[in-house]
Amino acid sequence: MRDQLNPEAGQPAAVPSQRRPPPAADALLTERPGAGSGRAESAEAADLIAERLAYLEAATRRINSALDLASTLRNLCRVLVPAVADAAVVHLRTPLPNIERDPGCPTALRVQHSQGTRIGGRAVDGPVTPVPPGGALARAMLRREPAVPAVLGTDGDARARALLGELYGVRTLGRLAAGSSVLALPLRGRKAVLGLLVLIRRPPKEPADGAPAGHGRFDAADTATASHLATQAGLAVDTALRYSHEREIADQLQRSMLPTHLPQPHGVRLAHRYLPGERGAQVGGDWYDAVPLPGNRVALIVGDVMGHSLTSAAIMGQLRTSAQTLAALDLPPHEVLYHLDEQAQRLGREQHLATCVYAVYDPIANRVVLANAGHVPPVMIQPDGRTELLELPSGAPIGVGGVDFSSVELPAPPGSALLLFTDGLVESRRRPIGTGLELLRARLASAHRHSPEHLCQDALRILPPGDRGDDIALLAASFDGIPAEDVAHWYLQPRHETPGRARRLATHTLRRWGLDHLIEPTELMVSELVTNAVQHATRPVTLSLVRTSRLRCEVGDDSPLLPRRRRAGPEDERGRGLQIVARCADRWGATRLGAGKVVWFEQRLP
Repeated sequence: MRDQLNPEAGQPAAVPSQRRPPPAADALLTERPGAGSGRAESAEAADLIAERLAYLEAATRRINSALDLASTLRNLCRVLVPAVADAAVVHLRTPLPNIERDPGCPTALRVQHSQGTRIGGRAVDGPVTPVPPGGALARAMLRREPAVPAVLGTDGDARARALLGELYGVRTLGRLAAGSSVLALPLRGRKAVLGLLVLIRRPPKEPADGAPAGHGRFDAADTATASHLATQAGLAVDTALRYSHEREIADQLQRSMLPTHLPQPHGVRLAHRYLPGERGAQVGGDWYDAVPLPGNRVALIVGDVMGHSLTSAAIMGQLRTSAQTLAALDLPPHEVLYHLDEQAQRLGREQHLATCVYAVYDPIANRVVLANAGHVPPVMIQPDGRTELLELPSGAPIGVGGVDFSSVELPAPPGSALLLFTDGLVESRRRPIGTGLELLRARLASAHRHSPEHLCQDALRILPPGDRGDDIALLAASFDGIPAEDVAHWYLQPRHETPGRARRLATHTLRRWGLDHLIEPTELMVSELVTNAVQHATRPVTLSLVRTSRLRCEVGDDSPLLPRRRRAGPEDERGRGLQIVARCADRWGATRLGAGKVVWFEQRLP
């Protein structure tokens, strides 16, 4: 028999080169050599047994070499065709069952893979075949006794035609020559029948239409070999379905812990991308986030939990939640990383290392403050198109413990942009991380548009073809800034006359901005918030007004107690301030800071 080649890779398959494997060991052991047989025949029989066992070992290893369903079925057909049969068709039940319980006999089948024949249609759009209860198809899948091959045109013709007729229809039977041998084997998982494997051998003599000669009939040894491989295939399909189910759960868990959309604060435009590792890669721990902060600032976060497992995804979710909480306290970036490091050590330092870049952008000051914990450096794009990899103090990964982190403050003028990413973008098995970083920098330098969406698209274009072994997270920020003439900020001493002065300052600013129609409600809300702040403050109170597409007002003091809305009684003199703010403002809220709190409200502008 000629060598069988892998049709995709062009490499020899992991099966012996015989057209048919040698007779099965049990069949050989039951044969009695005739008169005159001697040591030569015994040695030949032993060689055939060894060759058969080697074939079964190699075929079993190849069938179980992959964890995804498509590769498992492809490997099954390649070890069977042409070594055991001229054609193989794999039918799996549809919909695929819950592998943790036995749903009984399949009610419908669909062709998932075929080789050496077209009778089952294309696997990608093969028709759904119903399984009549009690029919030949149902009996073939529920059969517990050894399978018996049937030959068209012989005494077993009726059985073969009934099975093939239910599977493919009467018309298809005409494509099979008389003398074709058919073997149908159930694919059993650990708890359920998953499908049916149909093997076909053409007649050994060349028919009149010039079709190639086939193997001939399945004998007992061939049937035993095919049955063994079908048993292995059923378990491999079960494993692939379990792996696929667990991977879907892990993917859903990871995606549920990533933001579905990012906030769009004024003065900065954001975009993100997340690409999971491709087929065969386990779920990773990459994450990204953006958290609005007082003063129209925004925290930008990208991190990567080391390792690829469901545990990595779970730890990622915990660290992301911790980072959000710490960001809301308005801590400096290096302090956020310090507390994340402490949190990771509490989770267990053995397996929970992570890298992270944390940045805070201030659109009013046009500055960005960054801190790095062992992460790949971000790329800064200047308004004139120059790009640079930011040389930040790298620090150690989160979870190492006992490491100081430091923050770096850089100018971020309007028109500049920042790209945060994980190492899956720039590092692969065939490309070192240094080469990938320089390739990314050069790619962004040659880009003509620096919107966040275009930055993400340009960055992903450096990915080499082929499967990715790691997931990728991107967070792009284009800095627009907020003009100084649209910002007003004051420090006010906590005195009894301060609310009146705050009203006058707000009124004067709104008139200068041409927002006279907002003076009355703004005066009322500013008065209420400043009055409350003066009552609790021991240091100067801050008052800020920012004009963008909304009018935002912030009042800050050094008391950490957050105000709460409460229902005031008819005789109560206090408790109505926040009720008024909630009624007049489009949005309002309170944020606890490291040294106090900020209460804010927003109103839409025409």
